[in-house]
Amino acid sequence: MYSLIRPLLFALDPERAHEWTIAALRAAGDLLPAGRPLPATPATVMGIEFPNRVGLAAGLDKNGEAIDGLARLGFGFIEVGTVTPRPQPGNPRPRMFRLPEAEGIINRLGFNNHGVDALLANVRGAGFKGVLGINIGKNFDTPIERAVDDYLSCLDRVYPLASYVTVNISSPNTANLRQLQAESELDALLAALKAAQQRLADQHGRYVPLALKIAPDLDQGQIAQIADSLRRHRIDGAIATNTTTARDRVRGLAHADEGGGLSGAPLFDAATTVLASLCRALGGELPVIGVGGIVDGAGARAKLDAGASLVQLYSGLVFRGPTLVAEAVRACN
Repeated sequence: MYSLIRPLLFALDPERAHEWTIAALRAAGDLLPAGRPLPATPATVMGIEFPNRVGLAAGLDKNGEAIDGLARLGFGFIEVGTVTPRPQPGNPRPRMFRLPEAEGIINRLGFNNHGVDALLANVRGAGFKGVLGINIGKNFDTPIERAVDDYLSCLDRVYPLASYVTVNISSPNTANLRQLQAESELDALLAALKAAQQRLADQHGRYVPLALKIAPDLDQGQIAQIADSLRRHRIDGAIATNTTTARDRVRGLAHADEGGGLSGAPLFDAATTVLASLCRALGGELPVIGVGGIVDGAGARAKLDAGASLVQLYSGLVFRGPTLVAEAVRACN
C-alpha cells in the first residue's frame, strides 16, 4: 500500500507530509486493534527486555502523538522526542528537504515540540505497554552554560513514564548544542544526570537507564574521550548517531547545500564507522544502539555486525515505508 501512497506524500512539502503521516498514525492507533512487536529473538539491553532489536528513532514523533499507531508497525521499541522543558516552534520554515536520488533528508527543525508537559499527557493517554524511550534536549534560548538545568528538568518530568531516557547533545540544529560533547562540558552534564538518576530511582522505586546520543561528525580522539566519560559516569548506553553536517555524499544534488542535518542512506557509512569506533572504545562495557542510514535489512544487520545491540529506523521509513520494519527485524534475528 505504501507504494501507492508515497507519490501523494512526495507531492507535498516534506514537513506537511510528515504532519499528515503523524495524523494518519494517530488515527490508526485509535481505530485499529492493538499492535504487537514483530516476532524475533528477544534481547536484554540496559537491563530491559526488548521483544525485537528494531526500534523507532527519535524525531518522527516528537510529541508522542502517534505512539499507538506506531506500535502497530511491529517495532520492538519506540523512542519519542526530542522534547524540551518549554514548547518552542523551532527554526523558520522551510526546514526539511528531500534528496530522493540519494534517499536522503536534510532537516533544520530545531527541536520544534509542544514541551514536556504535552508529551507526557500524550504518553499517559496511549495504550502502548512496550518499551518507550523518551529523548530530551534543551530549549534554544537556554544559554549553553545552563543547558544542564534543562536536561535535569526534563529528566525529572519524564522519568516515571520512560523505559529509558536518551540525552540528545548531538543535534546540529540547536546553536552550540554539540559543544556539550567536549570533555569538560560532557563530564559536568553526565555527573549531574547520574546523580539525578540515582535520586529518582530511590524516589520512584525503579531504575530508568540513561543513554547518550552522539554525532557522526567526530574524530577518533573525540570518540575515545566520550567513551571514557560514559564509562566513568556509569551511563547505561549510547546511541550512534545523530544526523551529519557533511555533504560529500550528496554534493551537486538539489537542496544539498541547505543547512541542517543530513540523514538517510548518505549517512550510513559515517554513522556506522562512528558506531564501530565507539563500540571498540567501550570494549563491551555498555551497549550501543545503532542508527543512521538504514534503508534495508542488510543495513540493519551491518549495524549489529559493527557492534550495536539494537538498531533504530527513521528516514528509511520515508522512502521504504512500514515494510522496512519487518525486513529489518528478519535481518536482525
